[in-house]
Amino acid sequence: MSALALHPAAQDLLFREARTANAFTTEPVTEAQVRAIYDLVKYAPTAYNQAPLRVVLIRSDEARGRLVGLMDEGNRRKTAAAPLIALLAADNEFHEELPALLPHFPQAKDALFADRPVREESALLNATLQAAYFIVGVRAAGLAAGPMTGFDVEGVRKEFLDDDHTPLMVVNIGRPGADAWYPRAPRLAYHEVVTTV
Repeated sequence: MSALALHPAAQDLLFREARTANAFTTEPVTEAQVRAIYDLVKYAPTAYNQAPLRVVLIRSDEARGRLVGLMDEGNRRKTAAAPLIALLAADNEFHEELPALLPHFPQAKDALFADRPVREESALLNATLQAAYFIVGVRAAGLAAGPMTGFDVEGVRKEFLDDDHTPLMVVNIGRPGADAWYPRAPRLAYHEVVTTV
């Protein structure tokens, strides 16, 4: 019996065979696909059930042009050609939703997150966690993701968000195209990472 409950084909889809894509086909990514991705990954755990991740879908040519101009030089071509671009950000005012998301502890909003620096730290950690779930969700949809952090953070905040949101990453999404992958880089072995005490 396998130590993993997930079918090996699903393991491959989500992890072993999944890669960061650098080129895509022209096949569009539909709204239904993005909704299905979100409706799956929204169940993944965060601290205090907070949901600070915000997703801005870049679909129009005009918005794409504004974003591409803010990407690092090496990321511009692949972002310009991706069927869909998702800008992932942390909402630093996520605590306003906690009474609804944490009904058994509605006072968490003020008891734990009244101070802005505390909120920003928690939003950054938990939105980044949700961003990782989002990438796995993209893979679960049979699509490839190309997450990138090489961009003008303040420029992206000013162009697409506001001071209450912190840009985390840009994720190119689509079906992998020709020469989509770089060679797989090495990974650390179990004994290099795990310690038992």
